Amino acid sequence: MSLPTVAPRPQPGPLAPGPRGAPVLDGPDLPSSVDTPRRIRANPGTADRIFHGGARLIGASVLVITGSIGVFLAVQAYPTLKHYGFGFFTQSQWSPDRGIVGIASVLLGTLTIALVALMIAFPLALMSALYISEYAPARIKPVLVSMVDLMAAVPSIVYGLWGYFLIQPEAAKTAYWLHQNFGWLPFFHAVGGTHEPIWTGKNYSSSAFIAGIAVSMMVLPMGCAVMREVFAKAPIGEREAAYALGATRWGMVRAVVLPFGRGGIIGGMMLALGRALGETIAVVLIISPDFSLKFRPLENGTISVSSLIAGRFGDSSPAQLSALLTAGFVLFLITLVVNTFAATIVNRSRSGAGTDA
Repeated sequence: MSLPTVAPRPQPGPLAPGPRGAPVLDGPDLPSSVDTPRRIRANPGTADRIFHGGARLIGASVLVITGSIGVFLAVQAYPTLKHYGFGFFTQSQWSPDRGIVGIASVLLGTLTIALVALMIAFPLALMSALYISEYAPARIKPVLVSMVDLMAAVPSIVYGLWGYFLIQPEAAKTAYWLHQNFGWLPFFHAVGGTHEPIWTGKNYSSSAFIAGIAVSMMVLPMGCAVMREVFAKAPIGEREAAYALGATRWGMVRAVVLPFGRGGIIGGMMLALGRALGETIAVVLIISPDFSLKFRPLENGTISVSSLIAGRFGDSSPAQLSALLTAGFVLFLITLVVNTFAATIVNRSRSGAGTDA
């Protein structure tokens, strides 16, 4: 009995040029990876090359300017840091004539004003962004966006005058009421002025609390704009899926928009924090300079880095000028770190990376 013969399996043939020059196989067996990716060579026009070059030039100039500012401040701060050492950051008094210079109380006052501003601006910015993005009728939404954005165009001195003449009298009464009812909390405690026979409000005016109210109105548009932009980028499919499952509008916002915009909320308020830390004119007009190392926002008197520089720059000696520039260098580093971290969070939120609905 003879065994059946098995025909040899045909081998794939050599590559042959196909239509439009694409390689094809001359054989029955075709491998799965016939198509090879083509290299795309962009040939931008003159206008594109000019735009790309201009964008690179502007970006590089921003980095050069920022870096040069940091180098200048670092060079000017070197004599002060060399003379006072680490004590410059722990000393609370500012008396260059007596050789006592420190920014401990200045940094604490700066953080106190910024903290008060964020506590007021955060809920207002969040609610404003949610209303404009999710609830406002289409016909009035552009008007609301323009009104909020125009708040950022108001000069700082206008906010300072508004806070000093209009807000301060009423805010002093509010501060007194907070101290009377919640003074057992360190944040609402104030020393003195509790049992005044005639109300003057001097102990509760020109405080970090009032300055924080003015600064909060200045940083609110920035936080609201970032949150609004991120909320608008929430995925349409997930919005419709939430509605399809029977969610109300608030349920959709809570399940889709807020989780997606978490990074934008954090980043937007950190950008607002960066501006609040460096606000100058409004703070100078409102606060009463005080170098006491205290955390009592309702009490009269505080100081910030920017207001210290603005108030002492004009009549400062060379040694005091170096100390002021050192304080500015510290504020520059803090603001740079805060803004860089905030920009990173906002960019991740815009792209949807790192967000789980």
